[in-house]
Amino acid sequence: MTTSRTMTLLFGSIGAGLSGLLGGCTVGPDFETSPTPAPSAYTAAGQPAETVASDGAGGASQRFMTDQPPPQWWTLFRSETLDRLVDMALAQSPTLDQATARLTQAREAYIAQAGASRYPAVDAALSAKRQKVNPEAMGFSSVSAPPPFSLFNASVSVAYVFDVFGKNRRTLEALGAVVEARVFEREAARRALAANVVSAVIRRASLSARLGCVSNLLAVQEQQLAVMEAQYKAGGLASLELENQRVLLAQTRASLPTLDHQAALVDHQLAVYLGQTPAAAEGADVKLADLYLPEELPLTLPAELARQRPDIRAAEALWHRACAQVGAAQADLYPGVTLSGSIGSQHTSADDMLNSLNVWNMGANLMQPVFRGGELKARKREAVAAYDEAAAVYRQTVLNGFQDVADALHALDSDARLLKDRTDAVRHARAACDMARQRFKAGAVSHLVVLDAQRQLLQTELDRVEAQAARYADSAALMYALGGSWQVPVPIESGESRR
Repeated sequence: MTTSRTMTLLFGSIGAGLSGLLGGCTVGPDFETSPTPAPSAYTAAGQPAETVASDGAGGASQRFMTDQPPPQWWTLFRSETLDRLVDMALAQSPTLDQATARLTQAREAYIAQAGASRYPAVDAALSAKRQKVNPEAMGFSSVSAPPPFSLFNASVSVAYVFDVFGKNRRTLEALGAVVEARVFEREAARRALAANVVSAVIRRASLSARLGCVSNLLAVQEQQLAVMEAQYKAGGLASLELENQRVLLAQTRASLPTLDHQAALVDHQLAVYLGQTPAAAEGADVKLADLYLPEELPLTLPAELARQRPDIRAAEALWHRACAQVGAAQADLYPGVTLSGSIGSQHTSADDMLNSLNVWNMGANLMQPVFRGGELKARKREAVAAYDEAAAVYRQTVLNGFQDVADALHALDSDARLLKDRTDAVRHARAACDMARQRFKAGAVSHLVVLDAQRQLLQTELDRVEAQAARYADSAALMYALGGSWQVPVPIESGESRR
């Protein structure tokens, strides 16, 4: 046991000495985020404090408040059905299962690397074999051959690679950054899934309303056609006018299958979002009238956007990983130190193995790359280029984020003005329809004039439905583009994944 104690003390003292001497030497750059200049506003023309208002459902003025969207921003639409569908998607969608599995992989890779780089590798071996030795084959012709014998061997080996220039630390730092990126990617997938469900529900409600409007419009056009056919038979209408009405009716009827097909596609897509097969699609029983248009929309400052969007944070974490990999590639250019040793017992009898430790070894290895055909320097240049690429991806992701918000803001302003114009058109069409009915009662106009006024009213109402649905959809798009408020994850180890 004296040999074992001596080896342990020697191994420990050498390891402590080298670690204290070289532990602080880490080559390569430390990651620092270059602040992306944030514009003072999202759009060149600036953003009005509120949108225009119009009469009717979905026509309220929307005000932009300097605030963050709530974590569950879809609840601002005040629809229990919508909330339930989003909750189902977040609980059942395979998309989030994939993101969670990728996060688990990254965490386990980090844990594995941490164990391999921070602690010595200790392995135990036990073997037994039967063998026969021929002295004559080894040049001892005068020695008689011993009988076959058994050889038992038990040993414990220890090896430790000293992280002299920080390759292991940089590798661990890179893996920690990957874990951080996977956390943000899962949050981004979660928010994208919720936004997709909200968009699908709004589109389905819009299609249902449009189908109702077209069906009503078709009924009025059929009445018009019946009246015109009667006039044609009586000789009071030209055949060209009758054919034009038949064409108009056929065009309106032809739009029904298209709308019905679009509704079915939305139902199928929504079922997939919910983790179900299209055959199980039940459709979203939500009407536009059931949705509340948020009158106060959160709008974070441009300077805060990069910290709010999880996709930007994920790109930043991958940029961090590329930076750490530059350090790991640079460390490969410098010497590596490995300390190893083993101790064990080797006897011809199994009973004697526990009595003494008669085999041991200890050694140190220093390796300095001398000639690799330019491989190591090329690997470093490759890592630097990957770092430059990751930095460019980060900047592009930030720019895309500003564009998403700017597009949503411009769309909301445009939607409000369009809805106001189409609401005005509905009001005028309704007034014209009422006047036509009054004149018909007074005998001043024919029934055909009343039906035509009804047709124009239904057409303007159909146009208004599309504008109304756009306001809901673009309100959701803005809150999604802003990233929303969510819990920023704590890195695995602050000293490893963020310097």
